[in-house]
Amino acid sequence: MDLRLLAIMALLTLAMHTHVSDAKPISLVERCRCRTTVNNVPQRSIRKLHFLHSPNCSFQVIARLKSNREVCINTETKWLQQYLKNALNKMKAKRQTQ
Repeated sequence: MDLRLLAIMALLTLAMHTHVSDAKPISLVERCRCRTTVNNVPQRSIRKLHFLHSPNCSFQVIARLKSNREVCINTETKWLQQYLKNALNKMKAKRQTQ
C-alpha cells in the first residue's frame, strides 16, 4: 500500500472516533430569546414569569401562559412596570427588617 493512502486512512479513522462537542454554536449562544414582544397579555392568563438578562441582550420577560404557551412581554407595559416596582419595594422592605 502507498504510504500516503495509509496515512489518509489513519486520519479518517481517527476523525470518525473523536468526540463531537455538545456545545452550542456561537451564533445560537449570542442570539436573544425574545425577538418579538407582545403588549396585550392579560395578567390573569399568566402562570409564571421568567426574567432573563444577558450581556448580549437587554432585559427580557418571558411569560408562561395557562395554555402552556410562552410569549415575550414588552418591558414597557404599564402593568409589568408596576409589578417590577412592587417586587423591588418588597425586597427592599425585607432587607431592612433583617
